[in-house]
Amino acid sequence: MGVKSIEIMDTTLRDGEQTSGVSFSASEKLTIAKLLLEELKVDRIEIASARVSEGEFQAVKSVTDWAAENDFLEAIEVLTFVDNGISIDWMKRAGAKVQNLLTKGSLNHLTHQLKKTKEQHFKEIKKSISEASKNGIETNVYLEDWSNGMRNSKEYVFDFLAFLATQPVKRIMLPDTLGVLAPAESFAFVTEIRAKYPELHFDFHAHNDYDLSVANAINAVEAGIDGLHLTINGMGERAGNAPLASVVAVLKDFMPEVEIGVHEKALNTVSKLVETFSGFRIPVNKPVVGDNVFTQTAGIHADGDNKNNLYFNDLLPERFGRKRKYALGKSSGKANIQKNLQELGLHLNDEDLKKVTQRIIELGDKKQLVTKEDLPYIISDVLDSNLIEETVFINSYVLTHSKGLNPSTTVSMTIKGESFEEHAQGDGQFDAFMNAIKKVYKRKDLELPKLIDYAVRIPPGSSSDALCETIITWKTNEEQFKTRGLDSDQTVSAIKATEKMLNII
Repeated sequence: MGVKSIEIMDTTLRDGEQTSGVSFSASEKLTIAKLLLEELKVDRIEIASARVSEGEFQAVKSVTDWAAENDFLEAIEVLTFVDNGISIDWMKRAGAKVQNLLTKGSLNHLTHQLKKTKEQHFKEIKKSISEASKNGIETNVYLEDWSNGMRNSKEYVFDFLAFLATQPVKRIMLPDTLGVLAPAESFAFVTEIRAKYPELHFDFHAHNDYDLSVANAINAVEAGIDGLHLTINGMGERAGNAPLASVVAVLKDFMPEVEIGVHEKALNTVSKLVETFSGFRIPVNKPVVGDNVFTQTAGIHADGDNKNNLYFNDLLPERFGRKRKYALGKSSGKANIQKNLQELGLHLNDEDLKKVTQRIIELGDKKQLVTKEDLPYIISDVLDSNLIEETVFINSYVLTHSKGLNPSTTVSMTIKGESFEEHAQGDGQFDAFMNAIKKVYKRKDLELPKLIDYAVRIPPGSSSDALCETIITWKTNEEQFKTRGLDSDQTVSAIKATEKMLNII
């Protein structure tokens, strides 16, 4: 049997946008649409529902204008409704050429939601398809609640398919709308439909309510499906849709008999951009795109990676535009630390390496997050060495916060052996501290970088005495960089992050 090509349709901009609290602006939709088609190279994208709002109309218009100029118009799809031509009119004005018509794929939905007979429903669908054809619009048909239809009203589903087989429809789309299928059912249902209609094009659309969307999608492919609907980061309502990255990785690694055009190297870029635009955070342990999935924590793994890549599998980070990291914490061994030192271009003898390893284990025991960037400071701290020269020291400070009075700070610090003391007020204790530091630097005719972001976090579920990590982003004329501070007191952790910044500059 030859290699079969599977169409990948991304519905992040339509079904994915139904994630609670997510709404993309017109410019964000256009940016994501371009990346999906030009960089990630999916075959088609579903970008909106017809008739939603004026804002949505303008967003669709901007995507179709771009697509028309760049030969992608056939790849742009819009969800439409059986509504006497209102959706078709909306599509025409928006410049879209492919409708994904939403119809009822289960007798239950038809009877209780539409309160119509199947004859009435089919007649209206026929009219909608014919209206679309007249206006140069191609039709794909969604059988909403198809999975329950196959379970509870199979005769209705097959009557529906017999009717659609007589219509000028390009694709028939089979959604597990409520995410209820088990993988064996996905395989059985698609196999049954394929056997009866080998010539028609069928898509499968999985939801993830039981965390089975990837398995269901793969079973649909094994049963002979022609296309899959996926979303970036598994976005979608409730538990989301089948995640594109995971499905693509499984298809490429386990199913040599199928072929997809997706360009894996762009996955990380697109995933991060969608995360930023949507505010929908990717869990750190999410396969392929999660922050931690290419991070080895155990020292034994780093050691094995140094010895013929003993702990690698086929999911190499470079495939997806990423790099392997070696975490530093209480289970780190010398090998983890050596990997991080290599990346920083630093070398330690065995004795020194032992001491640094011990210090990192102690910090890991305290729940402290140790990063590659922290290594030089730890080395400097532990070895009292000259690897990194610390020339600025915050010797002591007094922070005051009294009701009815402005917060104030007195700071004593040393810069290259020269001592300074300043007092300042501010909007808060840290602001007062920064104002005092600025006074010192003004005396030396030096400028401080701008503080552009300030993030504080404690481990989830911690109590009020937890370690508190402050990450501050600074900006100079040339570059942007981050420093971290860790303490059980929030202001002190910010001061520690600032002291690191003062040494870096």
